Amino acid sequence: MSIRILTVDDREGIRAFIKDVLESDGYGVDVATDGKDALLQLTKAEYSLMITDLRMPRMDGMALLKESRTRYPNMPVIVLTAHGTIHNAVDAMKMGAVDYLTKPLESPAVLRDIVRSHLPNPGLTAAAARVDKDALVATSKSMVSVLAMLDKVAPTDATVLLTGQSGTGKEVAAARIHAKSNRAGQPFVAVNCAAISPSLMESEMFGHERGAFTGATEQKPGRFELAHNGTLFLDEVGELPLEMQAKLLRVLQEQKFERVGGNASIEVNVRIVAATNRDLQQEIANGAFREDLYHRVSVFPVHLPPLKDRKEDILPLTRHFLVGISKKQNRLLTLTRDAENALLSHHWPGNIRELSNTIERAAILCTPPRIDAADLVFATQTKSSAPSAHGGTEAVSLKDMEKEAILNALKDTDGHRKNAARKLGISLRSLYNKLKEYGID
Repeated sequence: MSIRILTVDDREGIRAFIKDVLESDGYGVDVATDGKDALLQLTKAEYSLMITDLRMPRMDGMALLKESRTRYPNMPVIVLTAHGTIHNAVDAMKMGAVDYLTKPLESPAVLRDIVRSHLPNPGLTAAAARVDKDALVATSKSMVSVLAMLDKVAPTDATVLLTGQSGTGKEVAAARIHAKSNRAGQPFVAVNCAAISPSLMESEMFGHERGAFTGATEQKPGRFELAHNGTLFLDEVGELPLEMQAKLLRVLQEQKFERVGGNASIEVNVRIVAATNRDLQQEIANGAFREDLYHRVSVFPVHLPPLKDRKEDILPLTRHFLVGISKKQNRLLTLTRDAENALLSHHWPGNIRELSNTIERAAILCTPPRIDAADLVFATQTKSSAPSAHGGTEAVSLKDMEKEAILNALKDTDGHRKNAARKLGISLRSLYNKLKEYGID
């Protein structure tokens, strides 16, 4: 299906602007003058995305959004809102809109970025990029290729090995494989192999019978049993002890096991997705990982690139996080150009996880609705840093920054707590709870 976009607005100038920009990118664009006109257009063609104003005659954007979500639940909807009515955009996103654009529309680049980030069925070009609800971004060619591989292997029962640095989204990728597989209606069980004590690993994986060991007061099913007919995600599989690796290999070969302290053989039908940030080939050479297990779990390897190698995804990812924060805080947040440049210049050693944390901190520290470069506190460069014993600086915790933001809000509002709460984007009750928590009089 070719990509067609429906834009809905009662003002000809806005319709013409959107149509000209998007048609120059090769999309098919149809226009409608209000909600009723749009519903008629939606019966005549299949659209990949709709952009609609909120204030229109006959049928407004809210009514159109509600109706379109019922009739066409898979079609993303972007709403247009003026600066003075941003609360309406928040309400629209709560009803299912995926994003918003603020008027007046002056930047073709912003329009292009937002539209591209929500187009379904990504191809191998940036023009078909999208942001999934699970935060896997496919704007860069490398990530679009990853999504294509995930979607190709998902319907099979092949064992998948996801590799990449910490924070690159391996668990999200595993969940995507499960969601797009024939097992989607069955359990998705995630196990962090690095977080389980070696002494408890066998019981956690295979379960135990009552009385199997001290403290085993009742029968307990293991992760394999819980994942029967579904998907078992073995995160940080390279951290498994060698003894456990041998037992895991047997289960993968035979699809059966015994609970700890039991003799009955339990058969399971489980699809395995594994992940690691280690070089398993090097671990094999070091004698820390079994080569036969490696070949079992790496039938279909997929490597997730670090964020520094996919710069095109930084701003779309940031918008995705901001939309989520805006819904939670009931306010819209935007980035200044300086903030965008700062994000693009950072090297992101913590990858997507670091980006998410950075944006969450900035949402606390900023003066809404804009996040500026000064509000961005990177993991390797904190905004408010204290001298350390080594003569450098040491990181400030999120609680410290939250306390600082509250104090600054109180200072800016001359101690007026209701205005400070409004400035922070939280309820007055939440502010009082925070004041009590931090011992602020």
